[in-house]
Amino acid sequence: MATAPQQQTAGVMAEPRIARIKQPKKVFMNSIDSYSSRYISKLLCECVLGAAGPEEEVEEVQEDLSHSSAAAFQLVGTVSHPSEEDRTYVLEEYFLLSREELLSKLMDCDVVLYNISQHPEQLEEALWAVSALHNEMERFSGPKLFILISTVMTWACSKPVDPDDLELPFTDEIFWSRRPHPNFKPHIDLEKRVVKMGKTNRMLFSTYVVASGLQYGMGEQLFHYYFKKSWLGQEQEISIFGDGKNIIPTIHINDLARLDMFVVQNIIEHQPKPYYLIAVDGSNNTMEQIVKAVASELGSGKIQKKPIDEAYLVQDFSVAEIDSMLVNLRMEAVHIKKLFSLSWLCEFGLVENIELVVEEYRQVRGLLPIRLCVLGPPAVGKSTVSKKICEHYKLHHITLKDTISETISQLEAAVKKADPDAKDSAAEAQELLSSLKDAGEQNEGVLDEQLKVLKDKLMSNPCRNQGFVLDDFPKTYEQAKELFEVEEHDGASQTSYSRKVTPEFVLYLDASDSFLMDRVMNLPERLVQEHSYEPELFLKRLARFRENSAEEETVDNYFVEMDISPLYLEITSSHKPDCSLLMQKIVDTVGQPRNYGPSSQEVVEEEERRKAEQRIRTEIQERTEEEQKEAEEARSRAKRWEDWIKSLEEVRQQEEEQLEALSVPMRSYLMEHVLPTLTQGLTECCRAQPPDPVDFLIHIQQQFYTSGFVWEFTRNLNSYDSRFLSCRLFP
Repeated sequence: MATAPQQQTAGVMAEPRIARIKQPKKVFMNSIDSYSSRYISKLLCECVLGAAGPEEEVEEVQEDLSHSSAAAFQLVGTVSHPSEEDRTYVLEEYFLLSREELLSKLMDCDVVLYNISQHPEQLEEALWAVSALHNEMERFSGPKLFILISTVMTWACSKPVDPDDLELPFTDEIFWSRRPHPNFKPHIDLEKRVVKMGKTNRMLFSTYVVASGLQYGMGEQLFHYYFKKSWLGQEQEISIFGDGKNIIPTIHINDLARLDMFVVQNIIEHQPKPYYLIAVDGSNNTMEQIVKAVASELGSGKIQKKPIDEAYLVQDFSVAEIDSMLVNLRMEAVHIKKLFSLSWLCEFGLVENIELVVEEYRQVRGLLPIRLCVLGPPAVGKSTVSKKICEHYKLHHITLKDTISETISQLEAAVKKADPDAKDSAAEAQELLSSLKDAGEQNEGVLDEQLKVLKDKLMSNPCRNQGFVLDDFPKTYEQAKELFEVEEHDGASQTSYSRKVTPEFVLYLDASDSFLMDRVMNLPERLVQEHSYEPELFLKRLARFRENSAEEETVDNYFVEMDISPLYLEITSSHKPDCSLLMQKIVDTVGQPRNYGPSSQEVVEEEERRKAEQRIRTEIQERTEEEQKEAEEARSRAKRWEDWIKSLEEVRQQEEEQLEALSVPMRSYLMEHVLPTLTQGLTECCRAQPPDPVDFLIHIQQQFYTSGFVWEFTRNLNSYDSRFLSCRLFP
């Protein structure tokens, strides 16, 4: 059996007083993992057996609750996606059941709730479910109740109740005259079928339709876009699509859940006649008023109007949600006021209860601010660590100097643009501006005006939303007391104020004086001038810090008195691995970020950016490898060419040596046996200068033909190549 949750979420009221239920009823709910159905299911399971009706005394209620803690309802239902979420209030969960299996589950239940107010994809299943149950009435083991939670969009195009009085509201007493928005015609068709099927045998199978206003609260669904944009503060003005003058019928999701619980209980007991109920609160807020309230509570409070067509470019909006936010209906829940004494959570709408709704939004979505204070001696690295923390947790980096400078700039701009009619405000701005400038010039420490400016900064919406890192302030016990402590005469309001600016975590960085001196000596001149780290001035600041730390009442002691234990971190190195280790210690202490994760579009963009960077790195690596390969090949070719040239030179040298070795015997022979005779013949030829030198030489041969020398000469002359002789005879 399902048990009631041990702890209620922020914004859920105390146990309601409803009609008595003596036996637990089994209730089916579709899409119990969705925004709307989740909270309806939770509140149904918080009802216990024997709870008293609204007409009975509170004492009797308490007595009944003390005797019984069993749940009045056993909840079962379908889920859209399998999840590891622990839904202890659910008896059974069903995922992807066939129609036969689903009908079997529905037949086992006493009450069937189908929520189509935000689930248009469930229309077909809801129509099938009510039709199947209607066809199986003969097999019912007992009376069954079917409740359809629909939407006021089935009234969107209704004609005015009185054309002469357009402020007359639509009521559920004239539900037969309603006209739907063109995109919600399937909804009204289903409503009519549900009502009709309940008329066959109301004692056995009764049906009811609850037309829900646009739902808000508990983390938001429809209006989440405006809450998120205002909370993030990335846009100075929040967009409204259209003129914003249209009246939006709304209801807090917990009020809708409580109403459904009242409907279930009272129908089971009393079977009231009205089978069509409008579920809206008592507000008649326009879209502009709603967005303005959200923007003022979470952001700058500024809005801008844009054409309706631009809404379709916002990825956060579906077409159905855009249609819903453009509806213009003034409605009144007449039957609810007559039948039920409902204890409303937000009876007068979102705008009147904006603080409660915003707090629910923060709590449910875990968007809680992280407030840190970073302290330590000069040059220890407070600003560097603070910026790293801000980058990791998406916080605001706050320093006294920057806050004063920013305020002075804003005041100067305000004085220049001051309205001549608003003399008082202009005079106040000028007085504060003069005071801040004088304090900066005189350098007499931190004044009350500066502390007030810093408090206002810490109380600003950006710091209240995301949180802040207060860098190097406060420096003394008295400054901490003035900035954070509650004043006795201001009571509860100051208690709330103090909680919003008091840090959750205090980080105390420290290092030895010698380490700090070495760090300052190695800083670039630009940073030395920027932070006033000139040697003499730095030593004075360091000595003043050590003196303040040695006093009986220190900043550390103040936070310890407030049950905030500082995290002491010793800085011994400026190397990157040590900084990473330091940040890991801080993250382990502070915990996970309490911020929005990246949106689907940001995830896609980040993935595309990562792929692009990876592609660029791959291309660079491939190009580098290719260049290295080409360079290696060029070196290899040059080496091979050099080796080839060297081998050719060696071969040529070897050939020359071989030829030289072969020519030595021949040259010796010629020099000894041929050249002397040839020289004589040529000498004679030159002396005689005959017309035919060859005949002359032949004649000389004949004259000396008996000589062995001439014969040898002639034989050698005929046998050796003249070209060889010309090369080798005269080396």
